[in-house]
This record gives sequence, structure tokens and C-alpha cells, in this order.
Amino acid sequence: MTEPEQSFDIAVVGGGMVGAAFACAMSGKGLSIAVIESRAPRRDWPAGEVDLRVSALSRASQRMLRRLGVWERILELGASPYRQMRVWDAVGGGRIHFDSQDLGEADLGHIVENRVIQLALWEQLEQSPDVTLICPAVIADLDRREPPARIRFADGRSIDARLLVGADGRDSLVRDLAGIQTEGWNYDQRAIVANVMPADWHQETAWQRFLPTGPLALLPLSDGRCSIVWSADDERAVELMGLDDALFSEAVTDASESCLGRLILDGPRASVPLRLQHAKQYVLPGLALIGDAAHAIHPLAGQGVNLGFLDAAELAATLDLALERRRDLAGLWTLRHYERARRGDNLLMLGAMDVFKRIFGDSRQPLAAIRGLGLTTVDRIAPLKRLFMDRALGLGADLPPLARPYTAS
Repeated sequence: MTEPEQSFDIAVVGGGMVGAAFACAMSGKGLSIAVIESRAPRRDWPAGEVDLRVSALSRASQRMLRRLGVWERILELGASPYRQMRVWDAVGGGRIHFDSQDLGEADLGHIVENRVIQLALWEQLEQSPDVTLICPAVIADLDRREPPARIRFADGRSIDARLLVGADGRDSLVRDLAGIQTEGWNYDQRAIVANVMPADWHQETAWQRFLPTGPLALLPLSDGRCSIVWSADDERAVELMGLDDALFSEAVTDASESCLGRLILDGPRASVPLRLQHAKQYVLPGLALIGDAAHAIHPLAGQGVNLGFLDAAELAATLDLALERRRDLAGLWTLRHYERARRGDNLLMLGAMDVFKRIFGDSRQPLAAIRGLGLTTVDRIAPLKRLFMDRALGLGADLPPLARPYTAS
């Protein structure tokens, strides 16, 4: 076997938001880290252009990004706070309203373009002497028969790594090459993403209406526009994607019940198929999966990237403990600590979103009336409502250190 070009303590496959955040979290600890990515993030874009892909960052994610030293750069590149959330049901008639003031918080979270988050993290990695960015790079093969793992690239290069971290998305090559199976199902829906200009001010509020064919979310942007995520059954999604801009604008206005007046499509549209997916194992000796490589969730609550950041924070905390106790970073005993900490919480969130999707996608009576009553009841019971928001915001204490609330010094 030929010698590899380089050997690393950790190789992170996938330099997107979650993979880059994990690499940042492990930097500065005496380890050599490689980040493997097929293409570098965009460095700039035209003024006024908003990426179709945005994320609703929770407070826990914000705290993590601040501790990683990139939050100020994200604010500089552009982040839009939202202070309220209004959710209502098109059939059952129930509605619920969340306000950050009721929680004593400045906001409920931030809407940030995915490219902004990735660029801020990438810039941080470029300044880290213990991080090697291998980009562009395409993995051709993975040999894990004996440690360390050997990663072979399509151009003939190869590297070794004690610990391989798969952060390469829901169609993870690392997961497939490692032989880790997944369970789940297709939703027979597509998420249509686009930007719209509303006639009325969005009030720094996230709006979501549950329709029988799937939920529509309007996410406020700082320039007055809204990013939309419209999850629609396949047949309806094909129909919507086939409309011209004017007819699509009418359709999204009707679907939103004109809550912000007329909505005008501003730019292109894209759609992605939706599915629930969960890896049967998060870890093997010398390997760990984080983010969408480990789990894919319905976007109706915007929790995908937040779960991924918590994975990254928990794996970093697990490895910190192993370093402190002088244990093998890549050992199965070490990595199972991470899996135990995250698998149950992720499964709970995946299950909850699946139940919401199915319940709110059923227009039959009396289910529609019951769920409408349920929404309205939760809206009126302050402690229960607070519990929902604490969970969504990441305000609890049962979080990995990078995501925990700050304590007074």
C-alpha cells in the first residue's frame, strides 16, 4: 500500500455549515484536522441578492456560533432577527402566536442565508494553522479495514485519518461507503424555496399556515422581503413550479391568506424532495456521522441545521472529554458517548415533526377541529406555550457546552 500524502487526527468530510462548525470547535486543541469539500463557498455576491437556502437559527445555534468566533461576521454579512411567530391552520381554524417579549428575549432567532454561515465558518478555518482545507476534492474510496482510515480521492491523492467525521449531507457518501444503513420514508412532498416581496411589512414575524397539501412558511428578511418554504405534495409542487411568475405570486398570496397583502415573486424558485431519514448507527470505530448525514427531517419547524449544530457541539464535547482523560479519540467507547447523547433527542424531534406533518396534512373531520382546538388551547396556556418555545429556542440547560446559556461571571 502506498503511503498517504498526509496523516491527520481528524478528517471532516463536508465543509458545509455543520462540518465547518465542528472543525472550528476542534481547532486549537493540539490536533491536526482536515476538512474535505467538493467546492469552496462563494466569497461575494451581488448587492441585494438573497440565497434561496436560508436557515432559522435557534438561540442555541447562535450561542455556539458566537463561541466559535463567527457570529459577528455573520451579522456583518447579513442576518435577520424575527421577534414573533404566527401559526394557523387553514382547515381546523386554530392559531398560535409566540412573542419574544413574553419570553424576556430580544428575538426568537435569526434567519440567515446558508452561504453566509458557511463563509463565516470557512474564513475562520482559513485562519486556523491546525486545519488543512482540501478543496476541491472528490472522494473515490474509503478503506477502514484497519486504523487509520485511508481516504482516496478521484485525482489519485490519499490521506489517512484516525477519526473520520461524515458531515456530507443526507446523501452521505461516507455513510454509504461505511455500510451504515438508514431507515425512514419519502414524504411524497417537495419543498419549494423562493423569495417574495410582500405588500405589507412582515413585522419581523415568521408566518406559517398549514394547508392540506403541506405547510407554507414566510420567513422575514431584513430588507423587507420574505424567504418562503412551501412544502407541497408532489402533484401540487409540480403544478406550482410550472406556473409563470405572476400566477405563482397569486398562488402564494392565496396560500398565505394574504396575511402580508400581495406577495410578488422576486427571483428564481427551486424545489427539493422531502423525506424522513435516520441512520441506524451514528458511529463505528474511527467514524462518526453528524448533521444530515445522520438524520433528515421535515422542514416545517426549521430544525434541521439546529439539530446538526447540536450534533457538532456534542461530538466536540465528547472528544474534549476523551482528550482530558487521555482516551482514544476514535475508539468506539468514546464515540458511543456522542451517539447516546444525540440519537434519542434527534429521534424525538424527527418523530414530533413527522406527527405534525401527518396531523396537519389531514383535512378530515373531526381531526381538523381537534387540532384547531389544540393549537388555540396551547396558545392560551402560558406555561405549556413557554415549554414549546424553550425547546425550540434551545433555552434549556441540557445542552452541550458550546450551546449552553451564558452564566454570569
